[in-house]
Amino acid sequence: MAAEQEADHSTPPVGFVKTPFINVCHTSGLKITHINDNATTLWPRPLAQTWTLMLLLVTCFLFWSRMAMPICAVTLAKEFGWSKTETGMVLGAYFWGYCFTQVLGGHASDRIGGERVLLLSTPSWAVMTAITPLLANIGLQPLVTMTVSRFLLGAIQGVHYPSLVSVCAQRVMEGERGFAMSTLACGCYLGMILVGGVGSLMLDWFGWKSVFYGAGLLALCWTFCVWKCLIQGPVFSLDSLWISNNCVPESTRINWLYLLREPSVWAMIISHLCFSSSYYTLMSWLPTYFKEMFPHAKDWVFNVIPWIVALPTSLFGGSISDHLIRQGCGTAAVRKLMQFCAMGAASVFIILLCKTSSFVQAVACVSVAVGLSTFNNSGVSMNVHDVAPSCAGALFGVMNTCAAFTGLLMVCMSGYIIEITDSWVTVFSVLAVVNIMGVTIFIVLGDAKRVDQPQII
Repeated sequence: MAAEQEADHSTPPVGFVKTPFINVCHTSGLKITHINDNATTLWPRPLAQTWTLMLLLVTCFLFWSRMAMPICAVTLAKEFGWSKTETGMVLGAYFWGYCFTQVLGGHASDRIGGERVLLLSTPSWAVMTAITPLLANIGLQPLVTMTVSRFLLGAIQGVHYPSLVSVCAQRVMEGERGFAMSTLACGCYLGMILVGGVGSLMLDWFGWKSVFYGAGLLALCWTFCVWKCLIQGPVFSLDSLWISNNCVPESTRINWLYLLREPSVWAMIISHLCFSSSYYTLMSWLPTYFKEMFPHAKDWVFNVIPWIVALPTSLFGGSISDHLIRQGCGTAAVRKLMQFCAMGAASVFIILLCKTSSFVQAVACVSVAVGLSTFNNSGVSMNVHDVAPSCAGALFGVMNTCAAFTGLLMVCMSGYIIEITDSWVTVFSVLAVVNIMGVTIFIVLGDAKRVDQPQII
């Protein structure tokens, strides 16, 4: 029996590559491998390719679920008699919920594995998405029920991106993380294409409820496939987070007070905050903008074309950033270059959007702005791996919490501005200014030097 136990401690879980000096804890049959400065846990290439595909798909379905409400906002506002301010309140409720679970999701992912956190969260938001149409007819005001459902959806989906960041930090080789994150980000753009194309057709043919049902069903199918085929061992045990946290040696725990005193960390947080809040606002209101400015335009054109452009630009950004780093360019310089494209250059086309009255020109401006924004996947989103790989999920959770809160404020404020001014110029101008402020701070203070080295306190 002792020999069997010894062998168990020396054998890594199926499908993982174990390198020396990894600390392993066993909780309720689940082997949890912790990463410290001298160790990493990597997926072998075939498994990494399979997981990359599955994570891309679930991100695609998540964005269908997330954008179902903005796509249907005009129809819902007309059916339920919502004003612009009330529509902005419903859309913005998502970000209230999104604020609360970011750090929790990142911490859990760093401890038990982001793939397991995703397997727990995905069926939850799938069910919430599918029952959203039912909540409109339960006897309460649709404005109340829809706002609550958006809040809960945001809370459940808040763990998603911190989990992806944690997975990338723990399972992907350092020189391949830029392309991996850019590939996973393509799930966002595929989701936008899917909901913009298929979702718009479903909206026209079968009504707005079908858009929500479709996203929920696809996500539940994904959960079943991953649970049956890719996850070994129990998904989660109640004591796993507590035990795994105590299995981490004192010398490898992160001193968060030390981490948050670093200017490079705050530059990363502020830049991500500015980028995400402007991006969330743009994505939330673009369907309404095109509906009002170009009422005779086909929905699928402006809901699909920008995201078709985003797919190759995201992959290009990830490839070129990894290539530049392999060629000897400074990592910090590469991150800043990518972020300048994502925020500075994209802002030029957001401003141009204020000046155009042509549908073709408007679609072109939005497409270029969205395409350039994908370089963020190789900029600030990757900088968290450079600065603090051992707690990447939790730190990204902190960043996304701040971004979700400001995103909520900007989405709601934008609805109010549009209603009182009856103009989109002010909104787009504010988004451009926020972007320029964020990228300036990152260029001045950002760095790629690792600052999460264990601090003994």
